[in-house]
Amino acid sequence: MKGLLLLCLLPLFGGQRSSACPHPCSCKGNQVNCSSMSLKSSSLPTSFPAGTTVLHLHNNLLTSLPNGILDDLASVHSVSLHGNPWVCDCGVLYLRAWLLRQPPALKSHVGVNCSSPPSLRGRLVVYLSEQGGPGLLPLLVL
Repeated sequence: MKGLLLLCLLPLFGGQRSSACPHPCSCKGNQVNCSSMSLKSSSLPTSFPAGTTVLHLHNNLLTSLPNGILDDLASVHSVSLHGNPWVCDCGVLYLRAWLLRQPPALKSHVGVNCSSPPSLRGRLVVYLSEQGGPGLLPLLVL
């Protein structure tokens, strides 16, 4: 009976963000610091506290961001993403779209440069455009 009750209550709490600091990051107030921890896209926390205002993800080994990971951070006013080896293929589309939705004052795009492929190395992710077609890279520089 207890198991059935837990299964019935699970949907009520499943989609909510925790207010706990995600491992292995450190938190101080509404600031979440996950910088310089050698985090890869696969080892990145799956969510951040809903009240996060500052998020540091710089100087890691991130090549892309999981779809939707930043979408619920309504209070965020600073996100640092520089110093990561972003791979500019279809996996960077979520990051590019998120950056384009941010107000210019947020400046999250600063230092978010492609590391690969070689033809796009050094280009800002926010200035990439989508390109379709067989045999072509999914992104090209504007």
